[in-house]
Amino acid sequence: MRIVFKGTVQGVGFRPAAYRAATRLGLKGGVWNEGSTVVVDVDNADAFLHELNKGLPPLAKIDSLEVIESKAPHSDFGILESSQGDHCLSIPPDTAICDSCIADMESGNRLRYPFSTCTECGPRFSLMDDVPYDRASTSMSGFHPCDACKIEYGSPSDRRFHHQTICCRECGPGYTYMDGSGNRSNDNAIQSFCNDLKNGGIGVIKGWGGMHICCMTDRIQELRDWYHRRSKPFAVMVRDVRSIGRFGIPTEQELKHLTSSERPIVLVEKVKSQTTEDISPGLDNIGLFLPYAGVHHELFKELGEDSLIMTSANSPGDPMIIDDKDVLSLNASMYLVHDQRIANRIDDSVIRTFNGNTLFIRKSRGYVPSYVPFHILGDAISLGAQENIAASIAKGGRIYSTQHIGDGDSPGVIGFLEKAVRSHSRLLDCKPTAVALDTHPGHSNRKVAKSLADEAGLRIVEVQHHWAHSSSLMVEHGLDEIVSLTLDGTGRGDDGNVWGGEVLHSTFSEYARIAHLEGIPLLGSEKALYDLRRLRFAIDETNGANNESFSDDEASILRKIMGSSIRCTSMGRLMDAISFSLGVCSTRTYDGEPAMRLEPLLRRGRLIEGFETEVKDGEVKTLNLFSRMNGSNRREDIAYSMTYNVLDSLIQSAADHASRTGLNGIGLTGGVSYNHVVCQMFTDIVKERGFEPLLHHRIPCGDGGISVGQVAVALEATR
Repeated sequence: MRIVFKGTVQGVGFRPAAYRAATRLGLKGGVWNEGSTVVVDVDNADAFLHELNKGLPPLAKIDSLEVIESKAPHSDFGILESSQGDHCLSIPPDTAICDSCIADMESGNRLRYPFSTCTECGPRFSLMDDVPYDRASTSMSGFHPCDACKIEYGSPSDRRFHHQTICCRECGPGYTYMDGSGNRSNDNAIQSFCNDLKNGGIGVIKGWGGMHICCMTDRIQELRDWYHRRSKPFAVMVRDVRSIGRFGIPTEQELKHLTSSERPIVLVEKVKSQTTEDISPGLDNIGLFLPYAGVHHELFKELGEDSLIMTSANSPGDPMIIDDKDVLSLNASMYLVHDQRIANRIDDSVIRTFNGNTLFIRKSRGYVPSYVPFHILGDAISLGAQENIAASIAKGGRIYSTQHIGDGDSPGVIGFLEKAVRSHSRLLDCKPTAVALDTHPGHSNRKVAKSLADEAGLRIVEVQHHWAHSSSLMVEHGLDEIVSLTLDGTGRGDDGNVWGGEVLHSTFSEYARIAHLEGIPLLGSEKALYDLRRLRFAIDETNGANNESFSDDEASILRKIMGSSIRCTSMGRLMDAISFSLGVCSTRTYDGEPAMRLEPLLRRGRLIEGFETEVKDGEVKTLNLFSRMNGSNRREDIAYSMTYNVLDSLIQSAADHASRTGLNGIGLTGGVSYNHVVCQMFTDIVKERGFEPLLHHRIPCGDGGISVGQVAVALEATR
């Protein structure tokens, strides 16, 4: 019989596991990669499957199998040459180096060799060019195994049996040290790099899917000055689990994520110290992650320290650097690079947790490739929005999202987006009928959409920003209809204004705006997003209140443009205005900063009277709340009460509509839903109204997830 396995079945030791199972039973036949599947011919399928299930590799995942009759002649069971076939992303994401491979780095031909991996760990997606997953289709194709590695590769009892990227220090990639001028040295490269770190240097290190800028944690201020990153938090890589306690207090769920094979950056409650405040100014949390590559373990061993600042190595706005020829442009003190080509750039993933939910801020290394199921069959592509771009590719009832791409202001990011879309489409053998994107006419990814559409005669489907958010939540929960709060910073509305505090009733074919926040005039448009005085000035002018943030001449100009300014119903901008008004944050230096800095204040607040809201014709009145701020109440209580009452009014509108339409749940999506206090308020109020709260768990809450909603709408529009 012939058994065709589909799922995560390549690059995980599946063929070796099949070989061992068959030979233990004395069966005849063979196993091979065919396209993206694994095929087994065997003379007793039932016995073989029972035996295979007892020893399935930890990274393997069988989505489906088909058993058919085979007339191919076989003698003894063997691993046969791969062949072409159907395409699919059948390999696992990059996974952290396992304990056995770390132990191998203590002696023998892999002594302190940072590229040690096996069939159960290591890079996969970041070094893969094509399927089937064989050495020739990876960035290891130019490295030929030595005799010792060949013996391991051919030994059924070895965990590197048929490991496609097997190597050691005799035959594999190696690290090179470069000083700030680009002078190279292969001798003691890691030791030289670490000596410079100890002496206060800021370095760049090449890893699996890209490069990190790194320095010692006591050099954080020098790093901020050098990198021009005044306030944005940095992530900290800690040596081991015991080192976590110096920086953060993880919950059980957060610790599980930290120690998982995916090794994401996890936002946890931070230990209060000057060091942690310097790393994440004004926040209650800190981003921590554990080593995932052999070189990280070697760094900590050489340094004798318990932590390093690690952040993606890129010029501001550009994609992370992956080529050695580009790295000197960063003007670092020193560099640690290797000669293994990075096939697929992939940033570190970033998550928060909330009541058992995993909130993906950035879904990338460790989680890509992966998919969510979708009931509408067909092939389509979507390109996301302008910030936190990730594209999605629909193929045969599955939606695959690309790795994190970046913000679309940079031509380099748009080039990376197009490359990632084309690569994923090729690997999935996707033949799209449509390409979906945001309705905003100024988004830079529109040229990618036009290029793809012109090439293949694709239909372009434009999807309103917040409808895409709602649709992604429907995909996540397997729904065809939803009432949801879509709360974020910016999204182009159908009326030409900026939306972001909306209650929508959505299906995959249409949506209706049920309620929204009162609009704030954005004085100077983009300038109001960064100079928060403009938000408060517009609010005070609306309320007829005095505002002394500007000179008389400046105020006169701002009053003249009030009537013609775009109005913004965004919950993100409302929280920015609250943050500014309470003295938390006066200027936005990075995306989401004012609202993020407001969260610690919200966490300490309690509900007080005087900040109740009014809803008129579906509009939640918010601007008059600012006239009620005074010194007689605590700042945290004002912030909490304003936010709570605004959410309560939005949820009440959603609940009324859900009751009329027979829906049992109310959703929350958009970038504001990363805020723990907002999530808790939402959950409590929705439950009090007798509905089920629907949150994200697998798809990013923010703009990194809207391509999933876009491609779902496109499939509905073209079926």
